[in-house]
Amino acid sequence: MTAPQIVWLRRDLRLSDQPALCAAASQGPVIAVYVLDDDRAGDRALGGASRWWLHHSLDAMASRLAQHRSRLILRRGDAVEELCALVEETGAEAVHAIRHYEHWWVKAQDALCERVTLNLYDGNYLLPPGTVTTGSGDPYKIYTPFAKAATRQLPQRDPLDVPSLTLPDAWPDSDDLSDWNLLPTKPDWAEGFRSEWAVGENAGQDQLDEFSERVASYETDRNLPSVDGSSRLSPHLHWGEISPTQVWKALEGRSGEGLHSFRGELLWRDYTQNIICQFPEYPESGYRDQFAHFPWRDPDSDDEAAADLKAWQEGRTGYPIVDAGMRQLWHIGWMHNRVRMIAASFLIKHLLIRWTHGERWYWDTLVDADYANNGVNWQWIAGTGVDSNMFPRIMAPLSQSPKFDAAEYIREWVPELSHLGDDTIHDPGEDCRPDGYPEKRIAHKVARQRALDAYGEMKDRAG
Repeated sequence: MTAPQIVWLRRDLRLSDQPALCAAASQGPVIAVYVLDDDRAGDRALGGASRWWLHHSLDAMASRLAQHRSRLILRRGDAVEELCALVEETGAEAVHAIRHYEHWWVKAQDALCERVTLNLYDGNYLLPPGTVTTGSGDPYKIYTPFAKAATRQLPQRDPLDVPSLTLPDAWPDSDDLSDWNLLPTKPDWAEGFRSEWAVGENAGQDQLDEFSERVASYETDRNLPSVDGSSRLSPHLHWGEISPTQVWKALEGRSGEGLHSFRGELLWRDYTQNIICQFPEYPESGYRDQFAHFPWRDPDSDDEAAADLKAWQEGRTGYPIVDAGMRQLWHIGWMHNRVRMIAASFLIKHLLIRWTHGERWYWDTLVDADYANNGVNWQWIAGTGVDSNMFPRIMAPLSQSPKFDAAEYIREWVPELSHLGDDTIHDPGEDCRPDGYPEKRIAHKVARQRALDAYGEMKDRAG
């Protein structure tokens, strides 16, 4: 009997367009394995929302494999040690995996290849990170030239079909998914998740089919919180339940600004991965050194700042568009993309709380929490990134809300304001603000001036 091939799964939980799986299946019987390695990423272990999604995605993956008479093997512990043990237990010839670029996975890949035959493949991005370079061969730091150069190389290939899977003579032992306790118990905060999301490869394909019918209106609809205009593909892409190549190819034949905008967001996903390849710790610390001199308010040592951070997390800032977004995030593990920016800007520039506090909250509460995307997006808003918005460009939530017609969105997520009309709901004054809804943590004009003063102080300190 041909020696089995191990497929090491991480954020690539699909059978179709899965290069590692296809390569392994062409060489022998396949044993698909997921290792829950909570310690490897240190304080970047999966947040609560991610663990919820992972449970259901692994369950869906096991069902997909069962349709092909195969199984998903689950192990918990150090990924390198568990995979080496499986190679020894099964007599496997090689381990196959889609390459990951987070620094903890890079180290794991390097350690594993020293002990077993490890074959790595590209497949989670449109183009392999590091391959889009300038004329001098350097990686891009700025998005726009990166996107132009990447577009000239696309599409590179067609998606791969699901391979025929040969079964091993014997299966290794596997953990029971329920024993991993990935789901919340008490309190059960995931009720909204269950009603909002279908998880797994089939669900990702269904969502892609649905979105492809309305991509033409995406350029306008994506900015309107009250309209279901987002693609809702981000968690499926993050967990690898669908590949960006599948998405790109599925939209061929479409046209217009909506398609152009959405493809730009797929390219932004590639761009952020290229940034962490250049700067592995990017989501942990600011790129621009001058911001080391910024007078941030520290919630770890300042009680008032801590209260402001808590109010932001709970959606009780007194700014309805911000509060709606933060409550949506807590309830369903996802937030409308326009509102993500407004809420992030509010924390940084209205409350003067360092962006890392917000990035960590999103990391724990988003079902699509992505190390590269999350870190690069927060630094873009903060003005601290390699390619970012300028700090003095301060989003005004009280004007952003009516500009993007967020009234119905606010009514859904801040129900105590649902009785207010469109003329007052964006900024309810003393005469119409209901009991129980908080006053503004800080007035917009005061916050704006305080932020600009802080920015000036930073520049003076930095020299």
